[in-house]
Amino acid sequence: MVRKKTTLPDVNFSEYGPVRYLHLGTEWVQGSMKIEQPFDIDLDYVQRMMAWLLFVDPDTVSKRHAMQLGLGAASLTKFCYKHLRMQTTAIELNPQVIAACRLWFKLPADNAKLSVVLGDAEEVARHSHWQGQIDALQVDLYDHEAAAPVLDSEAFYADCRRLLTDEGCMSVNLFGRSSQFDQSLAKIVAAFGEDSVWSFKPTREGNTVVLALRTPVKLKRHELLARAEAVQARWPLPATRWVRVFKPVA
Repeated sequence: MVRKKTTLPDVNFSEYGPVRYLHLGTEWVQGSMKIEQPFDIDLDYVQRMMAWLLFVDPDTVSKRHAMQLGLGAASLTKFCYKHLRMQTTAIELNPQVIAACRLWFKLPADNAKLSVVLGDAEEVARHSHWQGQIDALQVDLYDHEAAAPVLDSEAFYADCRRLLTDEGCMSVNLFGRSSQFDQSLAKIVAAFGEDSVWSFKPTREGNTVVLALRTPVKLKRHELLARAEAVQARWPLPATRWVRVFKPVA
């Protein structure tokens, strides 16, 4: 997703073996899909964006509301809608990305449970309309150069916090090996509080997923593993592997 004051890049895709990749006019991968399993999540870091499931009762998931800021290849949107059966809203600035997801990445048409909105993530996060309504807020906002998050201020993360329900959680994709990572993490901590933030170790590619809870939750390792086993038993996610590389920042 790119800011509206910049020129929106062209969207294209490539295929390698069983996987289709989304690009924004460069070689950088903006998302992917297993062609034979279009509603599963392919990339490790995108799977980790679902780790908010560790903090909720699995039986309540289908009654919750997920929002994605940045559509990418629609992996999170499709997973929340199809596998989790959640009310799902995605915000995307580039109309070509939405069209590409519908043409090439099996994104279903809008209906009563699924809404893909052409709009600016910063404006949506700031607006009062969604405040207190989102249970799972998944933020993956990179431009065509994929160098750093497009929106990465303490004010933006504070707006994201206001979108969440009391049990809500924000998942953010950051580059954990980037020099900007510590700065980004500090901004999230400032907006949410140190005892509300959890972080994964970086993936092999360098992506680090950070989770920030509206209300702090303390889980011991055996409790986290039990939650992970319950998630993995229900849905196609490698949740038990997460426990080894996921911990509170405090």
